[in-house]
Amino acid sequence: MDYTDAQEALIAHMQDTGALTSGAVETAIRAMPRHLFVPPAYARHAYMDEPMPLAHGQTISQPSTVVVMTEALRVKPGQRVLEIGTGSGWQAALISYIVGVKGSVITIERFAELAREAKQNLRNARVENVDVRVGDGTLGVRGEKFDGIIVTAAAPFVPKPLEQQLKTGGRLVIPMGKVVQEMFVFIKTKKGLEQADVLGQFRFVPLVGKYGFQ
Repeated sequence: MDYTDAQEALIAHMQDTGALTSGAVETAIRAMPRHLFVPPAYARHAYMDEPMPLAHGQTISQPSTVVVMTEALRVKPGQRVLEIGTGSGWQAALISYIVGVKGSVITIERFAELAREAKQNLRNARVENVDVRVGDGTLGVRGEKFDGIIVTAAAPFVPKPLEQQLKTGGRLVIPMGKVVQEMFVFIKTKKGLEQADVLGQFRFVPLVGKYGFQ
């Protein structure tokens, strides 16, 4: 099935609504087709701007939410990025395309089944610079430092390990709250995290872990 027209319609829709403004993200969307990252039963709906269900009560965020978060991260070629909440792998794929072959993405998924499926999706899309791991994402990756960190589940607060693993000058994009969440953007300074922006209200599954919801 040819998804080109549907993909272009989605891109146009997100541009019209103001969700998509970055040329780099637009190019990444075309390079990483969303239909490769949704369950086969939903492939024909891949380019509708709406969330989709995954196993274990998880969801694939709607495209405009993924785009807003990716743009807010402001990643550049060669950077290292940490993603908390792999889902289907699409957001990691978009980021990996932008950081390029000299950059890398580590993404942490709580559910082993979803991690396996995301790995397969990334293989199908020929993505080689994403490392999918299973574990408690609120702990991040001990001993590592990242240029950007993106959290795709709602946290009660910023997990301390993620703050520590963000490089000075790096950006953290994270939704926080219980029922309806606000999307925060922080920049790491020498004094700690500084709030840079609030992107509006969204709905996410809860971030579960030692430094998240129990």
